[in-house]
Amino acid sequence: MFNHLAAAICLLVTTGMALAETPLRRLDTGDDSRGWQAVGRLDIDGTGFCTGALIAPDLVLTAAHCLFDKTTGARVDHARIDFLADWRNGRASAYRKIRRAVTHKAYDYAAAQSPERVRYDLALLELQHPILNTQVTPFRTDQRPRKGQEIGIVSYARDRSDAPSLQEVCDVMGRQQGVLVMSCDVNFGASGAPIFSFDTGEPRVVSVVSAMADVKGQKVSLGTQLEEPLRDLMAALAAGEGHFQGAAPRMTTLDERRDTGAKFAKP
Repeated sequence: MFNHLAAAICLLVTTGMALAETPLRRLDTGDDSRGWQAVGRLDIDGTGFCTGALIAPDLVLTAAHCLFDKTTGARVDHARIDFLADWRNGRASAYRKIRRAVTHKAYDYAAAQSPERVRYDLALLELQHPILNTQVTPFRTDQRPRKGQEIGIVSYARDRSDAPSLQEVCDVMGRQQGVLVMSCDVNFGASGAPIFSFDTGEPRVVSVVSAMADVKGQKVSLGTQLEEPLRDLMAALAAGEGHFQGAAPRMTTLDERRDTGAKFAKP
């Protein structure tokens, strides 16, 4: 798809233009959110938020770009990030600080947007203390979804930050260069939101939301193919990595047109 269509892509920080409206179900009550409590809001240093999902009692999966300051390009100290599991209308089922955080070694926040950058836009956060609340059950992960497969997303966003929303049915439009192109409705703040498959009879995480794009006038969302990048992140944590090392290099603001034919916009 990237070889043939122009796509204007931007990261889903909590500023920007909204997407075309598609059916979303707001999960306001305990009954509404049952089964989705392991999705939470990541509050980032008081400057914005992303969405994350618990995949183990002490591990949250999200997008790598959530860990960078969009103004300076500096890495945010993960000690200043809070995970609010099942955040709804001012309350959460669990609140946790972050002990360690790793982004994929191939991810470069300062690089121009490209399919490769989206492919490695993944981060794994280790919580200070595991969440052992029996109502907050971590999600399993699964292999990459096939083209045409129905998927769903649970996310927070700029215009719905007080409670998560569920889009149960959207689909995978294509896969290329490790990137999933999906018809799901996302908005700013939905970065890192878990993308679920339902083939096993239970929701399993198959990707996270990295960016949104416009392909020939159609609004789409983009995410990484999960398996290989996630294995790398798990190995990095097992090797003792993930302690805060200070600022990253300042990002550039140059838009580039790659030989893929896709035009990428910086946040």
